[in-house]
Amino acid sequence: MSVLFERMTFADWQRLSPAEVARTLHAKADALRPGQREAVFAMLACEEEIAGRLERIGEGVTANPLLAGVPFVVKDVFDAAGWPTKAGSTFLDEERPRPEADGVLVKTLRETGAVLAGKTHLHEFAYGITGENPHYGYVEHPRLPGRTSGGSSSGSAAAVAAGVVPLAFGTDTAGSIRVPAAFCGLFGFRMAPHHPWIADAFPLAPSFDTAGWFTANAGDMAASFQALLGVKATGRVWRGAWLPFGDVDTELVAAQASAAASLCGPLEAELADRLRVEFAEAPKAFGALRGPEAWAVHANWAERRKDAYDPVVFARVIAGRDMTAEAQAAAKVARERLIAAFGAVWERYDFLVLPATPCVAPVKADCTQATRDRIFQLTTPVSLAGLPALTLPVALPGGFSTGLQMVAPTCDAPVFADVLALTYENHPTSHC
Repeated sequence: MSVLFERMTFADWQRLSPAEVARTLHAKADALRPGQREAVFAMLACEEEIAGRLERIGEGVTANPLLAGVPFVVKDVFDAAGWPTKAGSTFLDEERPRPEADGVLVKTLRETGAVLAGKTHLHEFAYGITGENPHYGYVEHPRLPGRTSGGSSSGSAAAVAAGVVPLAFGTDTAGSIRVPAAFCGLFGFRMAPHHPWIADAFPLAPSFDTAGWFTANAGDMAASFQALLGVKATGRVWRGAWLPFGDVDTELVAAQASAAASLCGPLEAELADRLRVEFAEAPKAFGALRGPEAWAVHANWAERRKDAYDPVVFARVIAGRDMTAEAQAAAKVARERLIAAFGAVWERYDFLVLPATPCVAPVKADCTQATRDRIFQLTTPVSLAGLPALTLPVALPGGFSTGLQMVAPTCDAPVFADVLALTYENHPTSHC
C-alpha cells in the first residue's frame, strides 16, 4: 500500500514520535498527485512547527487521551492565530482583519491535545458543492483522478481520504460535509446551526451554516464524538427508518437500500408520503432563504470586488440580492411544514436514514447545474430543517462510493454513537 493511501487511525498516529508524525504527514502531502498539494492545502505547517506543537502537548491544557497527539486540519473559514482566513478567495484577508487569536473550534481542539497541521482550500466562499476553485486548483478525488472530491469542504475531505491526516474539519450548509464524505468513502458529521464552533467562522449563510468533521473509519469518528461532544455508546437498541427518495442513479439504489437495511426498516408509508411532499419543496425554499443571507455577508464589497470572484460564485451571491420578499415568505412557510413533518417522525422513531448522493463522484465535465440540482434534492431537506447528520459511507465497485445520511433530532443524540459502535464492531477500520 502506498504512503498516500495508507489511512492511519488516531492510535497509529499517537504511537509515532513528534518527529515521525511531522515527517510522515509531509511525506503523505508530497505524495499527492501533481498540483493537488497546492489545491488541497491553503497552509501547511512545516515539520519543525508540527513536531514542536506535539512536544508541547499538555502545557497549559488537560489533553484528552482520545485526541492528544492527533494531527488535524481545518477548512479555511475557521480562524487560527497567525494565519489569514481567505475562505477560498484571493482577497478576503484584505476586507476582514487577519485573526489575532484562534477561533472557538481551533481553540477547543488545541485544548484536547490535537495538533493543528494546516488549513484547507474550499469551493470559493463555500458557495458550491464541488471542489472547483479557479484560484487555487480543482480538488480531485484522491483515488479517482479526474473526479471531484465533492465540496465545498473539498480540501478537508481530500486530506483525510488521501491519508495525509486522520481528522479534518469543514462546514456544511447545503451538503458540504455530507457530499464529499459520500464521494470519498469517509465518515462525516454535520452538526446543527448556531453551535459555538461555527459562530465565529467566516459565514456563507449564518442561519444554515454548521461545523463538522471527517474521519476515515468508524472507530475514529466514535472517538471524536466522545472527546468533542462527550457522547458514548450506550448499547441501547434504537428505532430507525429508511426513506429512499430523489433522482438516484439505478446502480446506487440497491447499494444504499442494502446498507440502510443493516440499520433499520422502511419508514411508515404515511410519514414517508408526507416527507416526500415536503422534501420536494426544500431546494427552492432553501435557496430563497440562504441567498439573501449570503448576499448580506458580501454586500459591503461584492460589486467592488466583482472581478476577483469566480464568476459562477459571484452570480450566486448577486442572485441573493434580488430574492423577493414574497419568495422568502413562502420559503419560511415551507420550512415550518418541513420541520413539523420531521417532528412527526421523531414522535415514532429515533433516527431517519436518507440517501446522501444521487451519483458517484462526477468528472469535472459533469459538475453541472443539473448535477448540483440532483444533489440538493437529497441534502437541502436536512439543511432547511437545521438537523445534524452522520454520513455513513457505502462502498461500490471500482473504488467508487456513495453514502447514507443518518439524521437525528440533536447533535448529542447517543444513537449516533451506538450506530458507530455497531459499525466499528463489524468493521474496525471500515472505509471505502
